[in-house]
Amino acid sequence: MPPLSVRTMTRLSFPEYLTAIRRESDRFREVLVDCDPAATVPSCPEWTAADLLWHLTTVQHWWGAIVTHRPQTGEELGYVEPDRPASYEELLASFDDTHARFVAAVETADPTEPAYSWSGDPVNHTVGFTYRRQAHEALVHRLDAELTAGKVTPFDTALAADGVDEALDWMYGNLPPWGSFDPLPHYVEFRLTDAGTSVWTQPGTFQGTAPDGTVYTDETDLHVVADPGRAADVVVSGPAADLNAWIWRRRDDAGIEVTGDATVWDLVRTVLDQPLD
Repeated sequence: MPPLSVRTMTRLSFPEYLTAIRRESDRFREVLVDCDPAATVPSCPEWTAADLLWHLTTVQHWWGAIVTHRPQTGEELGYVEPDRPASYEELLASFDDTHARFVAAVETADPTEPAYSWSGDPVNHTVGFTYRRQAHEALVHRLDAELTAGKVTPFDTALAADGVDEALDWMYGNLPPWGSFDPLPHYVEFRLTDAGTSVWTQPGTFQGTAPDGTVYTDETDLHVVADPGRAADVVVSGPAADLNAWIWRRRDDAGIEVTGDATVWDLVRTVLDQPLD
C-alpha cells in the first residue's frame, strides 16, 4: 500500500462543533419523528426508537445542566434526571425543549471555561470537552436513528475524521487519574484515506485500583500518540466515515483494510471489541 502524505490530526473549531451538534441533532429528530416508536435499533438492539430518542434527550439534559452550573459535578449540583414521558409525541416535545436549552447553554459559554468532564486529563475539564463530545454523540446517534428508519445518509468527512480521533483518544483511551499505562513498542496507524490524515495509536497495558476498590492488572489498552516517525506495525485504512462508524460498532468492516502484524492487531481488537453506546 503506498504511503499517504500524513499531516498532524487537527480538531474542528468550536463553532464547527456547535454547528455539528445542531445539524446532527436536527437530523436525528427528523428521522425519528415518523418512525415506529417500537422499532428496534439495529445498532443497539436492546433499544427501541423511543428508547433512542429518550437516550439522547437525557444525555443533552445532563450536559446542559453541567454547562449551566459549571464547574460543579452532577453530584455537587444535585442533578436529577427528568421523568420519561409516556407518549412518543411527548418524548419528541421533551427532546425539542431539552435540545434548545442545551444549545443555548453551550453557545453562551466560553469553551475555555472550567467545567466538569469525566476525562482523566485535566486539560479536558472545560466547556470545550462538551462541545466536541456532544457533536460526536449526536453524530453517532443520528446514525442509529437512520439505521432504525432505513434512511442512512453520509457523514461529513471532516467531522468523521475528527470522530475517529475522538473515539480512540477519549472513548477507548481515557486514562483515569488512579490508573497507569505501560506502552508496548508497537504502533498502529488508522489511516483516513479520504481525509489525508492518520491517527496513531500505541497498545499497552493498564493497571490501577479504582475508587470502588476494583483492581485492574495488565489489562490490554490503547492510547492515541503522536506520529512516532517510523513505520506502523499495523495500518488500518479506509474512508473516515467508514472507520468512524466501524470503531463505534455501527457497521461492518467492508471497505476497511488491515495490514501488518497479526499479533499486534489482536491486541487492538481486544480493546475495540469492547462495546460503546
